[in-house]
Amino acid sequence: MYLQLARRLLLETDKRLLWKLAYNMGYKGMRSVQKHKQRLRRGEVFPPFLHVSVINSCNLRCQGCWVDVSAKQSRIDAASMHRLITEAKEMGNSFFGILGGEPFLHPELIEILGQHPDCYFQVFTNGHFITEEIARDLRRLGNVTPLISIEGNEVVSDVRRGRPQVFSRSMAGLRNCLREKIFTGVCTSLCQTNIDDLLHEAWVDRLIDLGVMYLWYHAYRPAGPEMCPELALTRDQQIRARRFVVEMRVRKPILIIDAYYDGEGRALCPAATGMSHHISPSGDIEPCPVIQFARESIHGHRTLRQQFLESEFLQDFRRTAASATRGCIILERPDLLKALVDRHGARDTTARGGARAELDAMRPSPSQFNPGHEIPEKSWAYRWVKKFWFNDFGAYARFDPPGRIQGPEKESGHHAPRPEAAPPAAAVNPSVPTVS
Repeated sequence: MYLQLARRLLLETDKRLLWKLAYNMGYKGMRSVQKHKQRLRRGEVFPPFLHVSVINSCNLRCQGCWVDVSAKQSRIDAASMHRLITEAKEMGNSFFGILGGEPFLHPELIEILGQHPDCYFQVFTNGHFITEEIARDLRRLGNVTPLISIEGNEVVSDVRRGRPQVFSRSMAGLRNCLREKIFTGVCTSLCQTNIDDLLHEAWVDRLIDLGVMYLWYHAYRPAGPEMCPELALTRDQQIRARRFVVEMRVRKPILIIDAYYDGEGRALCPAATGMSHHISPSGDIEPCPVIQFARESIHGHRTLRQQFLESEFLQDFRRTAASATRGCIILERPDLLKALVDRHGARDTTARGGARAELDAMRPSPSQFNPGHEIPEKSWAYRWVKKFWFNDFGAYARFDPPGRIQGPEKESGHHAPRPEAAPPAAAVNPSVPTVS
């Protein structure tokens, strides 16, 4: 399998782009994590991986979207992005996730990516605006990997994303990237209506045949003004997804990314461990894209380093999240988030001004944290990478063993409640999307 994957990378990807991936994202990414470890020993947290939502606008209206896609356009301009990236590079960072809205609606996106050839950018996109010309621009830049979101077959995609012909237009953008031999991925927010379609070996095989180099599955999180909790995965489905990913990693010549487990199969949250935080289209510094509250902003006289290292709000978030669960605090303990927001007087960063009411309306749902059901990595390569460069860095020292909380909570006999599994959807379309 490893030889097949190496062959695919060498034959199906532009060699210059492959070098950019290996050096800017691989070598320099590992170096940024080493710097992160050194900072942790000094009690300092500056995330080695930053996710930046550059614009709120989008052409789709997805179920459960928390972004203000219908509001007046808000975006981070090129000058502010240049300052942000430059100050992050001074801390050793080289990798940035670019989100939206739809990032390719940002009129300065290509210019922004081109200003920093020593960095690597993963652009989360629906693919609709990746024309042949844009794909050629991405190949010319060489330091960009498009991660194209596919949310189901032709029928399911239209329902999930609120517009017609979504699947075909996403596939057109995907093919434009692959024709240019760009290192390209596909991501899916697994939910009740697409899990049987896309968490499927036949779908993985079709993507390999097309030339897709990596996959990223993540669980749907009910949030935002229309959160659609009925789409959330059950606990058994979370375990099923983890088992599928582990099996495919040792059988298929395609990279499968996840940010929610260590090499032993123990759950983790990148925001709780300090690996990643999020910057909104208005420049607010948030724990993660779904938690739309902040005390700090990239705009102002303080440097990015000062904002992160001196943020009591982010420090308290990491402490609170890691003390409550190894999983997703948004899903499991929205009550703790409400208390956190109140403690710090964090401002609502949405244009709609409804984030606090939405948090009040949230009910606990299962997350990736399933004590007693850990599924360790079978791939020696993934275990090795996670051991050294993507683990919890001691953030969950209070859990021993997983699920049993040490400290005051244990002494008082109080344990955080475990949410019940979400109810299954009434119907699921089992067909595999056609991508011929």
